[in-house]
Amino acid sequence: MPDLAQPAELRRERIVERVRDDGILRVAEAAAEFGVSEVTIRTDLTQLEAAGLVRRVHGSALPALGVPREEPVERVSARDAAVKRAIGRRAAALVPNGASILLDVGSTTLAVARALVERAQRSDLDELVVVTNGLTIALELEEAVPRITVVLTGGTLRPLQHSLVDPGASESLAGLHVDLAILGCNGIADDGRISNLNLAEAEVKRAMIAASAARVVVADTSKLGERHLGAIGSAGPGTTIVTAGTWTAAAAVTSAALAAAGARVLRADA
Repeated sequence: MPDLAQPAELRRERIVERVRDDGILRVAEAAAEFGVSEVTIRTDLTQLEAAGLVRRVHGSALPALGVPREEPVERVSARDAAVKRAIGRRAAALVPNGASILLDVGSTTLAVARALVERAQRSDLDELVVVTNGLTIALELEEAVPRITVVLTGGTLRPLQHSLVDPGASESLAGLHVDLAILGCNGIADDGRISNLNLAEAEVKRAMIAASAARVVVADTSKLGERHLGAIGSAGPGTTIVTAGTWTAAAAVTSAALAAAGARVLRADA
């Protein structure tokens, strides 16, 4: 049922997500989905086009040219698998016995989940509680139960990442306080801004940061120096970044800037 009281800003965020996820959004469909008039949707699209977030065509909206599109987690997981595996193992090594952690969705955090299972199977990890909003993550961790206790957040299913998002996910995190949040992202800029392509995912990541004492961000080197739509947080004291991949000049510049801001940068393949 459409949310008739949805604020314009939130509605426009959802419109951008729909366009990026589906590749096209028709004005009539959007009006029905969001419970507003087609005139209102056209006004939204005009503003979003001016901001460079969508392209308007007759009766529809398309993704803006040059804006990266999010891909299904299955497709991305197969890409740079060795890099993700190195990051996953290095990040998993930071988790102590008896800890409570939040584990985010994504292909690199899936590699972290696999590495946690490896540790548990060789009796190197016990009494770990993992709270996740990822269905794929939870199924991966199931093999290590009962050494690892797996807790799923509530929320609304987002098929592209098999994730649970709002409404529901952030509310289920609000009463938690864990030792560590392990998060994925699409970009970490030189000024420390951590960001994500999808706004719904970014919203849950922010709630995870708020519910944790410390955080680990897992990202291959191609994401260093990148900025995307949804802000997650800022890398500084209390943030560890685990990375791997081709060490370019741009990656080195971003790494140095992050370290200067107080973040710890670990190269998993160094």
